[in-house]
Amino acid sequence: MSLLTLNLDTVELSDEQFYEICQNNHELKFERNTKGELIIMSPVGGESGNREADLIADLVIWNRQTHLGYTFSSSTIFKLPNGGDHSPDAAWIRWEPWEYLTKEQRLKFPPIAPDFVIELR
Repeated sequence: MSLLTLNLDTVELSDEQFYEICQNNHELKFERNTKGELIIMSPVGGESGNREADLIADLVIWNRQTHLGYTFSSSTIFKLPNGGDHSPDAAWIRWEPWEYLTKEQRLKFPPIAPDFVIELR
């Protein structure tokens, strides 16, 4: 996967501004690292997309059987405690921490580190 990193040394994006950039550019996939640099992710090819879908399906099936939490796709950006904003290929969060988030936090980029993530290479 190719990445394009934009150095924003002279511009500090607020969380709201980063959210708005993502919402206004659905055709692009963004992340933000701990330095505040904006990372533009390239789309994946067919083989990678198929493997990602299989892994998400396995995680969803496991979660439906156990009823232990929530599953998330690669389109979900999580605001991590270290300041980065990342979207793993698949993620899972236990019920309790998710339920502590406000409705607004759940609707935007949840400020929580997933309990389990999958990243394809």
